[in-house]
Amino acid sequence: MDENSSLKTGGMAEKVTGAYQKIEDSVVGGYKKVENAFVDAFLEKVDSDEDKKQD
Repeated sequence: MDENSSLKTGGMAEKVTGAYQKIEDSVVGGYKKVENAFVDAFLEKVDSDEDKKQD
């Protein structure tokens, strides 16, 4: 243990957290793709007020 009662994790912890970060990024990226596909498929695009003013 360190002076402040924290454990020294070393290189193994860095490898594990790096791997976890890659998995998390993949999951979040996949979720965003599904969410965007859902929005594109089921929600109607609406013109903003600014677009209407330009016409």
